[in-house]
Amino acid sequence: MLALTEADMKYKCLIFDLDGTLVDSMWIWREIDIRFLGKYGLQVPEGLNDELEGYSFHETAVYFKKRFELPLTIEEIMEIWNHMASEIYVNEIPLKDGVQDFISLLKERDMKLAIATSNSRKLAKDCLRANGILDAFDYICTSNEVPRGKPEPDVYLHAAKMIDTKPEHALVFEDIPYGLLAGKRAGMEVCAVKDSYSERAVKEKREIADYYIDTYYDILNGTYETLKK
Repeated sequence: MLALTEADMKYKCLIFDLDGTLVDSMWIWREIDIRFLGKYGLQVPEGLNDELEGYSFHETAVYFKKRFELPLTIEEIMEIWNHMASEIYVNEIPLKDGVQDFISLLKERDMKLAIATSNSRKLAKDCLRANGILDAFDYICTSNEVPRGKPEPDVYLHAAKMIDTKPEHALVFEDIPYGLLAGKRAGMEVCAVKDSYSERAVKEKREIADYYIDTYYDILNGTYETLKK
């Protein structure tokens, strides 16, 4: 169970995805795709986000360069995206309901916390800093650091390793099926987080996850769901 009393706490660390899990940010990438591709007279193909689910920041740049035959290097594409997204992440991306209170409680109890994201390190840090929780995390792991992105377990295994925690002692929070699968394949229990972007995949999320929450207040209030397997 997701016990919050120190005596009952079964986990040694909590590892969070970022976009759609801690912050309401999934919407911005379609907008950035529209603006970015529009500069080259291109439109965003239907289903692009589904094709890119789980890709690292670097893998996505490689995909864009090849598919859209862009006259830019991979590094230039990533630099442009970082610049376009940074202002939005700093000024327009809020924490999900209950995150601030939940993180504060976890740090009071000296819980190890990490981020495991497919986003860039710069944007992750910008977003967490702007929302006042950057210092709460012991490590930020990006998919760029590991051989394989989600749904493979690499990013979660590396995050746990960097904060000296065995996989079986870690709990993962994720908002999309690929991320939940990555956590499960890492040998960790996983909690699915409600997000409007992945609303169409709720059934799949519930089939994978060990727990389900609408907001982080569900954990604080003991109203989270334990999913029967």
